Amino acid sequence: MFRDDQVEACPVCGSTQREVDSSRAEVSCARCGLVFEESLIDNGPEWRAFNHEQRNRRTRTGAPLSFAISDKGLSTMMDFRNKDINGRNIPERNRAQLYRLRKWNKRIRVANASERNLAYALSELDRNSSRLSIPRSVREDAAFIYRDAARNKLIRGRSIESMVAASLYMACRRNGIPRSLDEVAESFKISKKQIGRNQRFLSRELKIKLNPTSPIDFIPRFASRLGVSTRVEVKAIEIINKSIEQGLNNGKGPTGLAAAALYIASYLLNERKTQKDIAEVVGVTEVTIRNRYKELSEELGNV
Repeated sequence: MFRDDQVEACPVCGSTQREVDSSRAEVSCARCGLVFEESLIDNGPEWRAFNHEQRNRRTRTGAPLSFAISDKGLSTMMDFRNKDINGRNIPERNRAQLYRLRKWNKRIRVANASERNLAYALSELDRNSSRLSIPRSVREDAAFIYRDAARNKLIRGRSIESMVAASLYMACRRNGIPRSLDEVAESFKISKKQIGRNQRFLSRELKIKLNPTSPIDFIPRFASRLGVSTRVEVKAIEIINKSIEQGLNNGKGPTGLAAAALYIASYLLNERKTQKDIAEVVGVTEVTIRNRYKELSEELGNV
């Protein structure tokens, strides 16, 4: 059963509630039973599977297209075993031919320099995304940004690693995944100055507008790493909201503000964490935490 304010009201009873009956392939009114649609098309498979093994055996389609793979997952790879389709061993006289076929099958997947560079870039993207625990959807978005940059010939004269890092950082910001520039730079072993410069270049050339990162986005992840309670997390978010209202976040790093808010919240709720503990988790210096803490405590007073 579902309800949508834009669904046309039932002409009999005036209800906007609908009920979908999959067994009859009908959509009817949930109150009076008037049928609105019938003979609905079922877009699912015609078979049923009750476990993972049955699902793998009965499915007849491959994996969906993926921008994070150089060939988008369309190409095939010849099996390394010397067996035919029926599982029988291939005769010795045909194995040399099979070896050549396998070699050329591997070569034609990457035909020119641009495809080789793309394959290398996407492998770097996947490796560092796994290290940073980036969701699959964000990896796809980062790969799309990098492909768009390569299609517009924006990669020439720049390091592939730095452009991949900039694409991943942009995708994280665009999808609301809190990853700081320091974390991305540490994963790629590149200076954050270089990544920031490439990120601004891609944003300008590809006309991608990125909203500023909010300190609130970092609070749940940092609080989980520190092992503090939900009360401390909520209190830290409350402190940051008050600081934003008074404009204390202007020109300040979001991770530093998040660290200071967690420090104050843990102190107020008797779950004290030292500045050193928070600095190690957040990735900022203790001096930064002290400076942000003094600013927040002076302006907000008894938060």
